Amino acid sequence: MNDLERIVAIEEIKRVKARYFRGVDCGDAKLVRGILADDCELDYRGCCTDPRSGRDFLPTMNVVLSGSASWSAEGFAKAGIVSVHQGCNADIELTSATTATAIWPMSDRLFLPAGAPFSQMIGYGYYHETYVKVGGVWKIKTLRIERIRVEVQ
Repeated sequence: MNDLERIVAIEEIKRVKARYFRGVDCGDAKLVRGILADDCELDYRGCCTDPRSGRDFLPTMNVVLSGSASWSAEGFAKAGIVSVHQGCNADIELTSATTATAIWPMSDRLFLPAGAPFSQMIGYGYYHETYVKVGGVWKIKTLRIERIRVEVQ
């Protein structure tokens, strides 16, 4: 893989992650499923747990999803939760012409409906991901969230 191919691959992976964030925040399951590998594994265990206190603010989010068809926007919608994600400064490593790893620093805000125990959860951490190129298109193969801080208001 030459330098130009590397740069193009990295930019394509960045667009995949941007679509993931947009799809999650807009509740667009079709968009999210479209950027996931068919046999993906998405590990959301601990995604709402503050590592300092050990408190899990949304324990129902502790799931591992297997396969792109398993991703659903219904969890947030049913709970009345609105999310806003921001990711930046990706550390992307191409491990072959068709595989890559990435660590995405991120922050997110989850807005909860009236009557919830808190109105907003603000989280900081990292997405650890692997990617695979399938049919000329980069897809998320695995995903795991590592939290470094969680706050609620």
